[in-house]
Amino acid sequence: MNFGCPVPKVTRRGGGAALPIKRRLLRSIVGAAVKGAGDVPVTIKFRMGINDDLLTFIETGKIGEGEGCAAIGLHARTAAQLYDGEARWAAIGELKAAITSIPVLGNGDVWEAEDALRMMRMTGCDGVIVGRGCLGRPWLFRDLADIFDGRDPQNPPNLGEVFDVMIDHAGRLAAWFGERHAMRGFRKHSSWYTKGFRGSSRLRTRLMEVTSLDQLRTIAAEVERDLPFSPSAMRVPRGKTAGTQKVVLPAGFLDDVDDPTPLVAAEQAVSGG
Repeated sequence: MNFGCPVPKVTRRGGGAALPIKRRLLRSIVGAAVKGAGDVPVTIKFRMGINDDLLTFIETGKIGEGEGCAAIGLHARTAAQLYDGEARWAAIGELKAAITSIPVLGNGDVWEAEDALRMMRMTGCDGVIVGRGCLGRPWLFRDLADIFDGRDPQNPPNLGEVFDVMIDHAGRLAAWFGERHAMRGFRKHSSWYTKGFRGSSRLRTRLMEVTSLDQLRTIAAEVERDLPFSPSAMRVPRGKTAGTQKVVLPAGFLDDVDDPTPLVAAEQAVSGG
């Protein structure tokens, strides 16, 4: 369950990253989900709080633990931070120290496999959650598997291999959504895939005009397949990046944080955290 979404259309209805401030309501929601799920494990993910004056992550973690969650995950930013700056991993360590019976997972700024190890060593957390780090870099999961098994991560793919992955990705989207809709959505992914390669700016211009798998295959056939992946591109931010916000909340939302009344239409078909 995601209690980390910071976007205004969710928080202004009291959902997402705003909801944990309502601790009794959160407890009732999580408890009902765990009870209703039966043997299916329930996990929750949340942020540090609404802002630095309204930090809720320790209490939210304890609610998850107390209501029977299988694990909890912390994105080490506040809702006000959005995705700005660096994640504050120290908060993950604080949460881990406060939770004794279930795994604590850390989230935020895992761009490379080594980041996961560094986070776990710094905080003592039991595992990591990957978000933006896998955008345009799906081999990150391969690297994580290698490094957790004690192997050195493999070299990143060359441009030809990246295009092979892109074609597979686009093909799977097309099979699910239909080619026209899928290729329109795939354009943003193509930009993340190719960042850092020599001449990638011109290449991305072409990719942003792609409307079919055949067009993507044509471009793939024309690229310099042996062009190596630039090490400097590994940590290029992807997805949502800079900017902070004043979190939008419903009128009177903070007047009684112990009010357990369910919110009307707080849910949205929006993911993120």
